[in-house]
Amino acid sequence: MKPSDYVVNLILSVILIVGVYQFYFWCQRQSVARPREFRLPIDDAIPYWPRWVWIYSCLYYPIIVYINFVMDSPRQFTHVAMSFMVLLMMQMLFFVFMPVNVPEEWRVINQRRGRSERFLAFVQSFDARSNSFPSMHTSVATLTALHLYSHAGPWVIAFPVLIGLSCLFTKQHYVIDLPAGAGLGWLAFWVYRVTYTSSF
Repeated sequence: MKPSDYVVNLILSVILIVGVYQFYFWCQRQSVARPREFRLPIDDAIPYWPRWVWIYSCLYYPIIVYINFVMDSPRQFTHVAMSFMVLLMMQMLFFVFMPVNVPEEWRVINQRRGRSERFLAFVQSFDARSNSFPSMHTSVATLTALHLYSHAGPWVIAFPVLIGLSCLFTKQHYVIDLPAGAGLGWLAFWVYRVTYTSSF
């Protein structure tokens, strides 16, 4: 692709990321069922390590944006972007019709005692306790890794693994949210592969 194509794709990617989060926030206010909790004993055994918020937020977005630099054509960019929209639509169905909240006590544990906790509190000021299942961070990281796999190799799987761990150590998600999110990410990638390679 030409340099101008990469510039356009980067601008569109930023617009899409900002736009997607408006739907995410909308879901927090539009659930049609009573929120439930998926807390298991293993969730309580996982420690609270707020420093993982830097992985949770600061690794997440740059890797997603990096996809722009491995695109072969504007057509591929369009299909990749659409795969993230498909993933968003699947996530929204869960968030609206089967809302899941993390416990309130997982939020009050944050005492804003240092930079990590203050940054985590900032993230949580936008991110309500709802929209927990499936983990959108994990689903997006999985989809991103699958798109990058042919360029970066198996090492790219470390991305969703690190994001998943950050979801747990910051107490943003239950354990069960992670495989569910990874499954949705894989499903969105499967849809991408079918549509992108289709001759129709």
